[in-house]
Amino acid sequence: MRSALIAFVMPLAISACGTVPAQPAGVSVALEVQEEAAITAMLEAQDAAWNRGDIPAFMDGYWKSPDLRFASGGNIARGWDATLQRYETRYDTPEKMGTLVTSDYEIEILSPDAAIAHGHWMLEVEGDNPSGLYTLVLRKIDGGWVIISDTTTSAD
Repeated sequence: MRSALIAFVMPLAISACGTVPAQPAGVSVALEVQEEAAITAMLEAQDAAWNRGDIPAFMDGYWKSPDLRFASGGNIARGWDATLQRYETRYDTPEKMGTLVTSDYEIEILSPDAAIAHGHWMLEVEGDNPSGLYTLVLRKIDGGWVIISDTTTSAD
């Protein structure tokens, strides 16, 4: 009897080891691809806004809420207004803004209204090219993806 049980259970256990992780609840493969594309488009729109010197348009990618969290350089800014002020103070001239290049997007759809995005950033500025990584927590609010938490690190 024991050998019959092992013969039945072992193939099931072995096949379970090779299975693909399940999709997040409520997210089909097609929806996941669509949402990843929407998030990528939002991130690319941020790059375009930055590169034309339009910080307020760049901020359209962020949740316009006092609960927005932005962490960088060992500091945390809380709220959309504080984050905007931080950007406008730090990058107060086109020369300081340089050209933003983001790459290596890794987007993980967690649910129909939650995602995480990772990537690389680099600023091309005269005499310097600071760069680093970012991790974004995104929510789909009122039909659009927005960043609710941004942790940006510098490689320098």
